[in-house]
Amino acid sequence: MMLNTALEYSTAYLLLGGNLGDRKANLQKAIGLLEQKIGKVVSVSALYETAAWGKTDQPAFLNQAVGLQTHLSALEVLETALEIEQELGRIRKDKWGERLIDIDLILFGDEVIDIADKLQVPHPQMQYRRFVMEPLAEIAPQLVHPVIGQTILAISQGIIDPLTVKKL
Repeated sequence: MMLNTALEYSTAYLLLGGNLGDRKANLQKAIGLLEQKIGKVVSVSALYETAAWGKTDQPAFLNQAVGLQTHLSALEVLETALEIEQELGRIRKDKWGERLIDIDLILFGDEVIDIADKLQVPHPQMQYRRFVMEPLAEIAPQLVHPVIGQTILAISQGIIDPLTVKKL
């Protein structure tokens, strides 16, 4: 009998953002820590600048999508991402408020996950937010949203969102 010694991995797609401090450096530090603690970075989008969403009286955000190959579960990816936010100085005050760094798990392979008040994958609002969809479409255009059944590119092209997203 042959044992399969290859470890299975999943591809996790995360959206990074921040609007305080050296925004670009904060995103770069987060990517380095994601690779150290979660898995191999396989794709990184360009930087995108967007006016604040939700709570608009704050500085513009820089956002970036990242694809990682990981052996961790989706919940472990989320918990590690939250630890990385804390390590980089994130203080959670207001929902949609200013932040040094924000790391959201957007997609995890083709899984659909709903753990009450902890984790929802795919991210339930992703298809409505241009600042999520444009960077994600850059690195995973043909990926199919496991609930909607359309490609990320198709969803991003049909999005109705008044916020301007500027690729830097």
